[in-house]
Amino acid sequence: MFDPYFVAVASIAVLLVGLSKSGLLGSLGVVGVPLLTLVMPAREAAGMMLPVLLAMDCIAVYAYRKGFSWNILKVMLPGAAIGTIIGWVLWSFVSDAAVLLFVGIVTLLFVLDAMLPLRKKLEGLPPSTPWGVFWGGFSGFTSFVSHTGGPPFQIYVLPQRLAPALYSGTTAVFFGIVNTAKLIPYFFLGQLSVHNLELSAALIPIGIIGVLLGIYLVRRISAKYFYQIAYVLVFFLALKLIWDGAQGVFFAGTLAG
Repeated sequence: MFDPYFVAVASIAVLLVGLSKSGLLGSLGVVGVPLLTLVMPAREAAGMMLPVLLAMDCIAVYAYRKGFSWNILKVMLPGAAIGTIIGWVLWSFVSDAAVLLFVGIVTLLFVLDAMLPLRKKLEGLPPSTPWGVFWGGFSGFTSFVSHTGGPPFQIYVLPQRLAPALYSGTTAVFFGIVNTAKLIPYFFLGQLSVHNLELSAALIPIGIIGVLLGIYLVRRISAKYFYQIAYVLVFFLALKLIWDGAQGVFFAGTLAG
């Protein structure tokens, strides 16, 4: 049955994720699942989004195939693999709201830290490999649970001040690999149902449009404005995640009553 409200919310969510996949909107794409929870259960939304994400990953990886940082990937991907496994094991024990709240708090601290003088003094120093593995693991875990792996990834990568296209390419390859690795666990968890796959197929064209539009724009924006926009968007994103997570963790019982 056609539901205009569902179509509108789902289309906006997927379009935002598509723009994020191109690197244009930083990690704003993590609002995809939270937006979808307005019209469907969170776990079902996560399952429905995975094929859409993979379709968008294919476009983004192809577009940026000649420009990505292998040094960053080889540091973060082993951690991401561990985080994915942990997410699989804890799938039934960790609530979506708790993950959103934790990610939101850490992301807000990241943005505040980026504004402090100490951050400016540290810029230009070689990035720490152990921290890269840690943030890769955190990103893999949150990506598995609710497709919110963007903020932890940015915490390690944004301070390195890559050129916009190089940053976008590294993001595309990293999450292309991470999302592909989630296919088998999602299948065994029953997230790739026929109903979810039908919804995914209907929304994939919208996601591809978002990616292509973002790729067009990201190649035409200066590095200075790119990072100014990214940090502002990540700040508001952190507030959104904290709000949604706190409601679910602390007020779910009250609201239900």
